[in-house]
Amino acid sequence: MLNRGSVILRPKKPFIDWVSNLYGSEIAPTSDGEKVIYLIPKYGSDLEAMDMLSKSFDTIFRLELAGWHTVEKDWPQSRTFKMFQDWFHLELHSCLEDICGYELTDDGFE
Repeated sequence: MLNRGSVILRPKKPFIDWVSNLYGSEIAPTSDGEKVIYLIPKYGSDLEAMDMLSKSFDTIFRLELAGWHTVEKDWPQSRTFKMFQDWFHLELHSCLEDICGYELTDDGFE
């Protein structure tokens, strides 16, 4: 078991509308489409995980925005944790098992 938790974001209407306004509704994300799983520090309760996310949400928010549109001036500029929760349904998972049998590496996008 990995010493991490995870969060999966499912877009809500405000995020879908933001993408639709940029590119049209025919390519906008859906709540049941492919999602990125974000590894977060291991946590003991959902309340603890939400507290951690309240301090680091903008990193994830920025990754989600950049996944659809890389021009930062077009992103919402006053991002708050409440906005993050309004734009995404957060699905928390406290247990992660690695069954691959080889080293976990970061392929990164940098």
